[in-house]
Amino acid sequence: MILSKNNFQILNSNEIFNLSTFIVEENFKHHSNITSKEAFQKDIEEITKEETDFYKDSNLIVSRDKEENIKGAIRVLRWNYVDKLPLEKIFGIHPFSVVKETSLNNIYHIGRFAIRKDVKDLNMFKRLMVCAIAPICTNVSNVAFAECDSKLLRVISLLGMKAKVIGKSIHYLGSETIPVMLDYDGLIEFYEANKHLVEDTSFLEYCTDRLSSKTSNRNNAA
Repeated sequence: MILSKNNFQILNSNEIFNLSTFIVEENFKHHSNITSKEAFQKDIEEITKEETDFYKDSNLIVSRDKEENIKGAIRVLRWNYVDKLPLEKIFGIHPFSVVKETSLNNIYHIGRFAIRKDVKDLNMFKRLMVCAIAPICTNVSNVAFAECDSKLLRVISLLGMKAKVIGKSIHYLGSETIPVMLDYDGLIEFYEANKHLVEDTSFLEYCTDRLSSKTSNRNNAA
């Protein structure tokens, strides 16, 4: 686990359950005041299992406060071309139905974005997003997918990230959720304009190198 000057970390696998709990709690604080205990627990269990399965190919990035409590989180996954992405599980959309395989370098998935409701740092979102998209912004043929809350989609559009809607919205984890695609051209302007907010450039390099070193199973994909 690497701690940056901005108190950003990539979590160890034994912290996935705590992260899942944080994500579900914050999603419902922001989007829904009422949920059953059973549904709440089910969401935590499902996220924990999925992120455990994805862990070997992903960066689970969090920001902590002075008491070491999580105040923001995001996850970027480099797809191994074998596992089923949330995009397909939730919306039935396979990445190759949206983009041509021959034009790709790597496919990524961005998810698990959450910021603690009491956090007033207006740049927290930008810092988390910069850390997540750093690996994507290394090659013009990279592309990312995400399941984006409708409010968040408006925010990222206002901030200059160009997301392409690729399907109809559904209600998921307490809010209206929309499947989107983000390519290099749609992200690089935002990244270049905001990467200075992450003071520790070595952390951005670590985020990128960690996913770049993963072994892709693309050639073995069915």
